[in-house]
Amino acid sequence: MDPLDVMMNKEQVIPFFQPIFSADKQLVVGYEVLARLKTSEGVESLGWFFQDKSIPDEYRMELDEHIQKLALDKYLETDQSAIMAFNYDASLLLKDNGEAFLANMDIYRKKGLKYSQIVLELKEEDLIEYVDEYRHFFFYIQSLGFRLAIDDVGHNGSNLDLIAKLKPNIIKVDVTFMEDEELPHLYSEVHQSLSMLSRKIGATLLFEGVSTFNQLNYSWRNGGRYYQGFYLQSPNPSFVDPYCCKEKMQKVFHHFIVYERKKVAAQFELTNHLNLQLKQVLKVINSEDSYDELIQKVARAMERYAFRIYVCDSEGFQQSSNLEKNENKEWTLIEEGRFKNWSWRPYFLENIIRMNIEKRGFLSDLYTDIERDERIRTYSHPITDNLFLFLDIPYDYLFEQEGLL
Repeated sequence: MDPLDVMMNKEQVIPFFQPIFSADKQLVVGYEVLARLKTSEGVESLGWFFQDKSIPDEYRMELDEHIQKLALDKYLETDQSAIMAFNYDASLLLKDNGEAFLANMDIYRKKGLKYSQIVLELKEEDLIEYVDEYRHFFFYIQSLGFRLAIDDVGHNGSNLDLIAKLKPNIIKVDVTFMEDEELPHLYSEVHQSLSMLSRKIGATLLFEGVSTFNQLNYSWRNGGRYYQGFYLQSPNPSFVDPYCCKEKMQKVFHHFIVYERKKVAAQFELTNHLNLQLKQVLKVINSEDSYDELIQKVARAMERYAFRIYVCDSEGFQQSSNLEKNENKEWTLIEEGRFKNWSWRPYFLENIIRMNIEKRGFLSDLYTDIERDERIRTYSHPITDNLFLFLDIPYDYLFEQEGLL
């Protein structure tokens, strides 16, 4: 449809409301406002209209104000308390330093609207060129009570520095990429990083585009507090019952929790098994044994569990060689690993202290081994208060066991 046709039929453009659900309460906590055009063939999305920067700014701003007015009128008429998110093009918003936006909002503030109920939603890629010059404007917006959301985070590579600079209230991630390809585990690593960053800056992680059970599971596992998508509720021309998905979400969450419990139980079982095995092995270690002799004795007993074994002291300095399996599955000593320092690794020192206090070993989370380029776990075990054994467990073994991947 031609943009001019849209403007000529502006009275047929209406707001639709996409519900946003919370994981903690399983309720509708907000809505994203979307523009729809009523036609003889049904309702058509106008997302393209606002994303096409070749359309005159005046057209897009006029239609934006039209949708905003209709949505806010309905919001106040129905006495809503949920948050309401409006999408904005950063260049249009900042064209007049946000004065038009603030003037419109002030009109509705006088009618009873609270600024804390409004979310200003901006795309990550649109913000990149404005973040330094207008950072204080966004802080000012937030100081008035408005919430700031950054949309499409990670869509074209995540700009963590932008998020850290703006400190948004909501970080939005689109999970529709899962429909196009088998999900690489690295996506999960990026979103786990976003989850950690959002927690550090006090932001809420929202996953949008949730249209399947697996996408909701992915969102839940990766720290999403808010969700929106057709799997839960499609956009509507009116507001929905806040409890409309509570029963469904509770059932789905139950499935998630049962599965995750099995995974955690499997990891504890492996940890306990390795603890018992190593305690028996360490009993036959002689104090005169060198570190390389020690790891060779361990290797004979732990053949099926490890592909690399080494010993470090409490400051992270490697005291032994690396004992590694070669292509023929034979153990080989690699001297160059000796005296490398591993204290820079996340959680290394924390785990050393835990091993000393609790007198038992620990299983790491999944990570990618740089040399083998495969997903592994590391099991660490105390030998003395100053000496610790590390076993790298291969992907093949983890794959064969239920709950370890």
